[in-house]
Amino acid sequence: MFEHYRVFETQLAGKKITFETGKMCALAGGSVLVRYGETTVLCNATMSEKPREGIDFFPLSVDFEEKLYSVGRIPGSFLRREGRPSEKAILTSRVVDRPIRPLFPKDMRNDVSVVMTVLSVDPDCQPEIAGMIGTSVALSISNIPWNGPIAGVAVGLVDGEIVVCPDAEQRAKSDLQLTVAGTDKKVCMIEAGANEVDDDTMFQAIMTGYAEVQKMVEFIKTIQAEIGKPKYQFESMEVPHELFDAIKDFAIDDIKAALDTDDKNVREARLLPVKNAIHEKFDPLYPEQEAVIDEAIYKLQKFVVRRWLLDEGKRVDGRKLDEIRPLAAEVGVIPRVHGSGMFTRGQTQVLTIATLGTVSEAQILDGIDGEDSKRYMHQYNFPSYSVGETKPSRGPGRREIGHGALAERALLPVIPSVDEFPYALRLVSEVLSSNGSTSQGSICGSTLALMDAGVPIKAPVAGISCGLVTEGDRWMTMVDIQGLEDFFGDMDFKVGGTHKGITAIQMDLKIDGLTPKIIKEALAKTHKARDYILDEVMLKAIPAPREELSKYAPKMKSLTIHPDKIREVIGSGGKVIQKICADCDVKIDIEDDGRVFISGIDIDNVKRAVQIVETIAKDPEVGAIYRGKVTRLMNFGAFVEIAPGKEGLVHISKLANHRVEKVEDVVTVGDEVLVKVTDIDQQGRINLSRKDALAAIEAKRNQK
Repeated sequence: MFEHYRVFETQLAGKKITFETGKMCALAGGSVLVRYGETTVLCNATMSEKPREGIDFFPLSVDFEEKLYSVGRIPGSFLRREGRPSEKAILTSRVVDRPIRPLFPKDMRNDVSVVMTVLSVDPDCQPEIAGMIGTSVALSISNIPWNGPIAGVAVGLVDGEIVVCPDAEQRAKSDLQLTVAGTDKKVCMIEAGANEVDDDTMFQAIMTGYAEVQKMVEFIKTIQAEIGKPKYQFESMEVPHELFDAIKDFAIDDIKAALDTDDKNVREARLLPVKNAIHEKFDPLYPEQEAVIDEAIYKLQKFVVRRWLLDEGKRVDGRKLDEIRPLAAEVGVIPRVHGSGMFTRGQTQVLTIATLGTVSEAQILDGIDGEDSKRYMHQYNFPSYSVGETKPSRGPGRREIGHGALAERALLPVIPSVDEFPYALRLVSEVLSSNGSTSQGSICGSTLALMDAGVPIKAPVAGISCGLVTEGDRWMTMVDIQGLEDFFGDMDFKVGGTHKGITAIQMDLKIDGLTPKIIKEALAKTHKARDYILDEVMLKAIPAPREELSKYAPKMKSLTIHPDKIREVIGSGGKVIQKICADCDVKIDIEDDGRVFISGIDIDNVKRAVQIVETIAKDPEVGAIYRGKVTRLMNFGAFVEIAPGKEGLVHISKLANHRVEKVEDVVTVGDEVLVKVTDIDQQGRINLSRKDALAAIEAKRNQK
């Protein structure tokens, strides 16, 4: 029945990987089932028969589908089925999209759909890597025009050693989470998160991963040669040469004059009459070709910008190739929020707001990678007004999710651990104005907001991008690219990091790849630029995290108790913990391992709740001082509850520094008093002294 069924087997960094074709998905353009360890991913690529009308771009969609049955789980939603893609699935789709997109014909308008369906997950074999390689195989053997193949690998840094395709245990302790993709000749995608890894180590990790990529690409070529289908002859949507040449002769001087400014608004205002004049002349000559004429105008602007850069070393706004746009940084911009920072680079401006919350407010995750929550969340918003447009807000798209994740990844290595800083953190970057590199602006603004909020980050982080223009063997890089240089250039190499090293990389390309020399230069230029941004701008705005949190932020304390004592702290039906929360006006979260997080607006109430929990979890110690509540009065003294269920007696002789005739003369039921434990007898009865507690406090005051 399956006469075309074939299995191809090879090794990926020492692990077996197989590709099965010809049994499943017979109607897809190209289909392959990838088995990598016990990870199984079904990859399908399909193209529409006809081009989509009325568009000026190549319509590619890439989807990474996480199925919770792949990890033996039932979805937690009401419908008990997978809903919208998780953030991790969206980010994986983008990671696969970036290396394959530049290899499609730029003049093709047929829809292409790539779908990677995760059927099972082996934690030691990452499904995103299997999906990327499987996508390359599916495209290579299909009839879809594509100048592949590519391959990709994960790279880690474990105990100072570079590891290709690390297993789950190695990834857990790795200082680097790097994904490298490439063709047989060039690196075409880099995505990284790192614990301040230096440039040389990062470069070596990229090159080590790329060496493994090249082996896999050669293997995929053998599959393609054996079972690949003939490529489809598509209808080209290239702008006719004679039309482009005519528009160029007519308007190139006007286009140059319009583009030659550092102000985006001025540029757009200058371009409008030029575009109108072009349409007025050429629309009658090329009827019903307005979209093609618009494409020719775009190509002419691209031609001018690239010729300036390559032939004259001239940038649109007059800067030098290694010059950063004017910078500004502010903190404390917004009142009442827990922290805020605004970062401006030229006409790009990002405002980030930091909010501190209880650990229980960490985001709950429902994905396939084993991560069930995260306490540090970074979100990025890109409203239409930031680019002078009027589109309605429809929630975050893939771009917004990707940029937020990049900033989150860049800052995560410097966020203090939950034991050092027992808070959940949410950062929201609002793009106020955009003329390129907003994602890197959000990294800078977020560092400012964290420091303004008093978060004791390990080091400040800045972000910067490096651009590229190529022509044959000629190439040149420029730092801090603005919008036009991003649109018309070949690369957006984004790097976030501290003075010490890199914390995140994301590389977007419009060409088939980079040489090692270009990568090395981009790393060096971005390092120099982020050092300048940190020293000359950000650290002058706020040199260190504030020593105190905002008065509006919850005050948090944490402690660890023995897990066996959790039941006593909670109490029957939650009565004990509810009483502590009510009496102290706090919120308490208890983890299964015995970690207790207590938060409230008043730090004194938080400290009091901590003392109560400690008293419950640890037997009262002789000599310790507690704040308790008077529960009963007797002729011989008063009973004081120092913690729920733990009560002691203050004898009448221990109530005050003077002789007390009646207990009622000193305390009444409900009073809060400081008491010191003086004795615990063999039956566990606690003897307390208010007099000794007052004397101890007075002695401390005198010492100060």
